Amino acid sequence: MSINVFNLPDLGEGLTEADILRWLVAEGDTVTMDQPIVEVETAKSAVEVPTPFEGVVHTLHGAEGDTMLVDQPLISISDGVESPEAPAGTGAEAGAPGAEHAASYREEELAGTTPSAELAVDEADPAAGEDEESSGNVLIGYGTSAASSSRRRRRKRGAGAETAGAAPTGSAAHTHDALTESPRLAPTVISPLVRKLAREHGVDITAVQGSGPGGLIMRKDVLAALEQVADQRMRADAAGPAPTGLAVPGPAAPGPAATGAPVPPPPPGAHAHGGPAHGGPGVGGPAASSSGAGETDSRTGLAIATREPVKGVRKHIADAMTRSRTEIPEATVWVDVDATELLNLRAELKAKDPQSTPSLLALIARFTLAGLRKFPQLNARIDTAEDGTRSITLFDGVNLGIAVESERGLMVPNLRNADRLSAVELTGAMREVIEVARSGKASPAQLSGSTFTLNNYGVFGTDGATPIINHPEAAILGIGRIIDKPWVVNGELAVRKVTTVTIAFDHRVCDGGAAGGFIRFVADCIENPVGALTQI
Repeated sequence: MSINVFNLPDLGEGLTEADILRWLVAEGDTVTMDQPIVEVETAKSAVEVPTPFEGVVHTLHGAEGDTMLVDQPLISISDGVESPEAPAGTGAEAGAPGAEHAASYREEELAGTTPSAELAVDEADPAAGEDEESSGNVLIGYGTSAASSSRRRRRKRGAGAETAGAAPTGSAAHTHDALTESPRLAPTVISPLVRKLAREHGVDITAVQGSGPGGLIMRKDVLAALEQVADQRMRADAAGPAPTGLAVPGPAAPGPAATGAPVPPPPPGAHAHGGPAHGGPGVGGPAASSSGAGETDSRTGLAIATREPVKGVRKHIADAMTRSRTEIPEATVWVDVDATELLNLRAELKAKDPQSTPSLLALIARFTLAGLRKFPQLNARIDTAEDGTRSITLFDGVNLGIAVESERGLMVPNLRNADRLSAVELTGAMREVIEVARSGKASPAQLSGSTFTLNNYGVFGTDGATPIINHPEAAILGIGRIIDKPWVVNGELAVRKVTTVTIAFDHRVCDGGAAGGFIRFVADCIENPVGALTQI
C-alpha cells in the first residue's frame, strides 16, 4: 500500500498559512481526484481545497481550528492496495519530506532571504525528491504545478553547522563583517514589516536575537535592539563624543530566548507595535491562546469572560491596521457637502429608466475617479528599495477598493481598471464584488491590488470618521450618511440633503493642497452633478 501526502498548497498572493474551518472527509473515507476535502480560511477568504489524489483517507494532519503552514502535510491518502514489498513506516517517511519542505518554504518565502551558499537540491536523497514530485502541492486554479513545486530549493543537511554555534566577538561593526563574509542561516523572520522596520533603522537583522518560538524574530526584538542602541548613545554622550553610526549589538552573548530565561518586557513604545494583534500576550494578561474563562485580569481586577486568539481574517485586519498607522503619516481633510441636486438627478434617471439607474455610491465613485485623474498623486504608493531609498509610484489607471463589512470582518474587494467604467457599469461591478466579499468566497486577486479605497460608512448611520488608509495606498475617501440639515442657498436658509466627505492621505506622497483640491473637486461634483458632466 502506497501513501500519497498532500501538502497545504500555495493559495497565492503571498499567503503563508491557513486555518482549518472544517473537514469535508474523515479517515477511512474514499475520495476521488479533485474532490473537495477541507475548507480553510486564509487572511483573504474561505476556500475549499480539492485533492489531487484518489484513494482512501489515511491521515488527517490537522484538526478543525488548527493553523497550517503552506507546504505542511495536510492529508495522507492511500491507494488501498496492500503491497507486501512496502517497508514498514512508509506513511511516516512520506510525511517527513513534507515537514522539511514546509520549514524550507517558511524560511524562504517568509524570511525573504535565500542564502545561496547553503541552499541546494539534495541529490543524495532521491526518495525525498520523488515525494516532492508526487506530493500534489497544487490547488486547482491556484499556485503552481507539482513539477514546479519540486524545484523549490532545500537546505543541505548539516550546512552551516560549523558556523551556527560560533559566538562572534568584538565590536558591532566586526560582528556585521563576520556575518557578511561567512556562510550563515537565513534569519528567522516571518513579518515583512519586521524586516522593513529593521532595514529603515539600520538594524542588521542577523544580529538580533529572536524571542519567539524557535528563535523567531519579532517586532519587539527589533525595538529592543533599537532601545539598546539608544542606551549606548546616552552613555556615550555622557562619556564623550557621540558615535557616528547606528551600531546594533551582535549576538555574542546568548539572549533570553537562547538561555530559556523569561523574555523581558519590550520598551514602552513597543506595545504599540507588538501587542496582541501580532500574537503576543496582552498587557497584564496571559497568552492569547488561552480561553481565559474564569480567570481574573491582573490589571483591572475583573473576571475574564473569554479570550479569543487573534487569527485568520481578524489577524490580517489587525496587522494591516497597525501597519498603516505605524508606517503612514496620515492627515485628514473633510468637507460638508449639499447632495440635494445629486439625489434629484438620480430620481430623474430612475423615473426614465429604472433598470439602468446608477447607485449613489457609483455616482460618487465616478466623481472620485475623475478627481484622481486631476490629482494622480493620490492614486499612488510609497516604495522602499532594499538599500532604504524611497520612491513614489504613480499608476496609469485606478483599481478602486470598496470597503465592505462582512460576517468575517472588514474586506476591501477592488474593481480593476475602474476608471474605464461608466456609472452604470460601476453599479453592477460594485454589487458583484460586494456580494462575493460578504459571502466569504472572494479570491485573493479580488481582495488585493487596489490603489485607492472608497469607504461608505454612512450605512452605519454615522456622519463622519477618520478612516485608516488601506496600506500601501496613499489615500482613502470616506462618505457619511445623507441627512436633512439647515443650509444657506442663495442667501436664504433652506433644508437640504447634506453629507460629509472625508479624505485621509499619506503626507509623504503629497501635501494638503492636493488633498484639499481633490476633495473640493469631488464635493463640487456632488453639489452640481450636471455641471460635472463636462469633466467626468
